[in-house]
Amino acid sequence: MHAFTLAQPASIDAALAGAGTSGAKYIAGGTDLMQLMKDNVEAPTHLIDLEPLPLTVIRADSNGLRLEAMARMSDVAAHPAVREGWPVISQALLASASPQVRNMGTMGGNLLQRTRCGYFRDPGFACNKRLPGSGCPAIRGENRLLAILGGSEHCIASHPSDLAVALVALDATVEVRAPNGRTRTMPVRDFHHVPGDTPHIETNLASGELITAILVPANPAARSSAYVKVRDRASFEFALASAAVAMEVRDGTIGDVGVAAGGVGTKPWRLPEVEAALRGRPLSNDTLRTAAMQAGQGARPASQNGFKLPLLRNTVLRALRIVSA
Repeated sequence: MHAFTLAQPASIDAALAGAGTSGAKYIAGGTDLMQLMKDNVEAPTHLIDLEPLPLTVIRADSNGLRLEAMARMSDVAAHPAVREGWPVISQALLASASPQVRNMGTMGGNLLQRTRCGYFRDPGFACNKRLPGSGCPAIRGENRLLAILGGSEHCIASHPSDLAVALVALDATVEVRAPNGRTRTMPVRDFHHVPGDTPHIETNLASGELITAILVPANPAARSSAYVKVRDRASFEFALASAAVAMEVRDGTIGDVGVAAGGVGTKPWRLPEVEAALRGRPLSNDTLRTAAMQAGQGARPASQNGFKLPLLRNTVLRALRIVSA
């Protein structure tokens, strides 16, 4: 690990001011960044510790849910209002990592965690995310765990967040504050980039911007939601495929619906083709099965991960059945 300095600002404004320091990077729970630094994948020279900041509020009202950036994953997962009004969020968080990591990990940090692609995490290999133009050995190498949606000739690394998949299905937004003090919001579905020819640019955050909160709207579909994760082992493992579903049914007809997938995309992946096959249709097993079989349109599997397409479809079907039961 390289040497670095540490600042612990007492206010959000002070944290934003420090972001202009050369080599600066924010650190929240540190569950991902510290490992990247130990592995010499990231080498910031100045860390801005967000721990002292008053950004831990979890608040639900008639308008929706406000999850501030430093709220712990475990606290959000256990919150009664989240479990009742947005169960898919609680389920996604509980499917993430281990209890110890969830006690440290933060909501903002979870959105910013980086891929678990082994080539990215090992500086002994080339990687376009670490060094643009150096190549992507995963495309012809070990790619069983990587993406079948959203990849390019420069990168097929899969996005690791479970939480982000649930948030995309719920049409959540991210609130961010810039060093000039301005606050803006953006949909979570637009927060992450597909790699294209710039895989080292992973989000739409501008330089120095700080996530302050996640905003989730309240609606009947959110109350009827579920997260299903398929992985190689039962705990502390990233998804081979996952599905988040929020679905409202009125008088036997499917109304508002959101469906997103994880483990298969270079970003949390919305599945509008599945939503279109559900919305306005009668709730039946045939409707659910037909819709689930639409998942993954445009998929481009690599040499070892073609199994992810049927796995994705079956995972979506399972989530749909849970929500509609």
